[in-house]
Amino acid sequence: MAKMIHSMIRVKDADQSIRFYHDVFALTVKRRIDFSNFSLIYLGNEQTSFELELTWNHDMQSEYIHGNGYGHLAFVVDELESTFEQAQALGYQPKAIKDFYNRDVLVAKFFFITDPDGYEIEVIEKSDVYR
Repeated sequence: MAKMIHSMIRVKDADQSIRFYHDVFALTVKRRIDFSNFSLIYLGNEQTSFELELTWNHDMQSEYIHGNGYGHLAFVVDELESTFEQAQALGYQPKAIKDFYNRDVLVAKFFFITDPDGYEIEVIEKSDVYR
């Protein structure tokens, strides 16, 4: 059996990305491996062993191109509205909270927020479907 352990994204400014993920999702640096021209920075929290790996290429000057395939990271939170308000207060500009229904059944309540490198992040309220 396989265990999923991390997902990786490339970032242009490591400090800015670390601050964003800490401010909005309370992730902290679990470990960091610095090489001569790049760093691998692993973020996580006590809620899960899954980590977000930030790959920072030290000499990268231009923005990363994400391509035309749509993908996103997702976080589940206990209090969606308070997370939304906190992100707004910190100037991160989350998109509006949405309700997602399948016929008459609420599947999820969520919003999207964009990180400093343009990655879309879905923030979902904890429920029976999303834990």
